Amino acid sequence: MDYVIRVHASPLDIPAAAWDALLAQQDAPSPFMQHAYLAALHTSGSATPDTGWTPQFVTLWQGDALAAASALYIKDHSYGEYVFDWAWANAYADHGLNYFPKATCAVPFTPVPGSRLLAVDANARQALLKAMLEVAHQHELSSLHLLFTSPNDRAACDALGLMQRQTVQFHWHNADMQGQRFESFDAFLASLSQEKRKKIKQERRRVADAGVTFRTSLGADISTKDWDFFYQCYERTYLEHGNAPYLSREFFEHMQHHMHHNWVLFVAEREGHAIASSLVAVQDLGTPQAVAYGRYWGALERVDCLHFKACYYQPLDWCIANGVQRFEGGAQGEHKMARALMPVATYSAHWLAHPAFADAVERYLERESAGVSHYLNHLAERSPFKRHEPQ
Repeated sequence: MDYVIRVHASPLDIPAAAWDALLAQQDAPSPFMQHAYLAALHTSGSATPDTGWTPQFVTLWQGDALAAASALYIKDHSYGEYVFDWAWANAYADHGLNYFPKATCAVPFTPVPGSRLLAVDANARQALLKAMLEVAHQHELSSLHLLFTSPNDRAACDALGLMQRQTVQFHWHNADMQGQRFESFDAFLASLSQEKRKKIKQERRRVADAGVTFRTSLGADISTKDWDFFYQCYERTYLEHGNAPYLSREFFEHMQHHMHHNWVLFVAEREGHAIASSLVAVQDLGTPQAVAYGRYWGALERVDCLHFKACYYQPLDWCIANGVQRFEGGAQGEHKMARALMPVATYSAHWLAHPAFADAVERYLERESAGVSHYLNHLAERSPFKRHEPQ
């Protein structure tokens, strides 16, 4: 099949309706691959050449029809990716070679698995990946990386010989050991071992005893004042860790005006004053496929266990009440298992132009994959749920 290949210096050059219609056909769509989300990253100055994210979005066309599309960036660093390749960059430098610039197909600052190679079918998906590799060749880039890929993405990468890498995240599922959805937060607690159930109750009680209550706002009910307060919390958290926030206030203004239906805000209050907040994204709310994504949090006051309450217990309680079937807790965090977020494998795919380094990385990934599999098995043995003896 012949396609017209186009490379775009801005997501704004691609029709939003065509992009989103293609996204809806994929095996793992998410809010973060919506055109409005990617466009907001660009227009707000959050992911632009000035911040080290140079858009080279690749699209394939059949006449006026969009057949495939990807969010591809040329990077001169590895910040904001959450699949760590600094050791690879250091190895290049030790041998007098440049690892940067490189090409990265990802949603900036967003470690959420989902479709990366948007395509009408498997043939178009492989053609898109070939076009992305051609971009890497043309720009003489060291490598191409696809981060947090879907099963269909991985199949296309396997077909073209890219190396696959595994990492681990922690996700909560709205189901007990028999596969039944929880009717309430108490029912969820009842599914846990006594130790974990006691710990969660203690943590929730500490927050309540500190006089903290929560209010929840969904979609258009999140006011501008709420968004302003959330950003104050979000920015404070980054600055306390010695970093400027990845996302600008203007980015969240775009979320308020163009994607408000994809957000839920939890605000912690004490003595009539807001003191902390957590922002959760949602996909397909009101359907059996509804998913929530823990994304951002921040606090202006320190309260023991407030982070756990704002980022896990309030969202999980809300997910149960609203029929959300999965809550993804974000990157890393083995401590999340104590809150019943269970380990899952996430994937990325990699191509390196230098043959010797490609061979070395492939051997490394084989060892790493074995280690990740062992780690997942080890974590599975530490399940927080009650153990049921066979009858």
